[in-house]
Amino acid sequence: MNKTFLWAVSFSLTAVMMTACQHNENKTTEDNSDPKALSAQAIEVHDEIMPQISKFDKTSVKIDSILNGLSVLKDQDAELDTAAIRTELVALKGDIESATDGMMDWMRNYRLDSLDVTYQQSEVEHIQAMRAEFKKVNQQIEDKMKGYTK
Repeated sequence: MNKTFLWAVSFSLTAVMMTACQHNENKTTEDNSDPKALSAQAIEVHDEIMPQISKFDKTSVKIDSILNGLSVLKDQDAELDTAAIRTELVALKGDIESATDGMMDWMRNYRLDSLDVTYQQSEVEHIQAMRAEFKKVNQQIEDKMKGYTK
């Protein structure tokens, strides 16, 4: 009788645990079909990358300053390839502006309250792609601006 009772309790606990695990798996799946959860996910990524725009703006101003002072740099070092520097910094500024403009467009067009799951999922993918772009631009800033300390 004791073994039967222990076996029944053990079986019951196992069944309860399996049901709880299945419920948690379903909840995770439901989050992918919950437009509010997807919207929250998009906003979380937005909130992560949005503060970087301040750094981008400061870097753009610094690039403008460097570009305006290239003739002074050329006077200090006659062998300096100012054309290459100009090309590199103009390209970097373009990448910065592209990332910033992309974020501004996304914020202007994003429909936070949309209950369309497909729309919200595509927006999560879109903002995650912007996160990757911001990361790439940040790396470019680190690589290309390290020689211009001030």
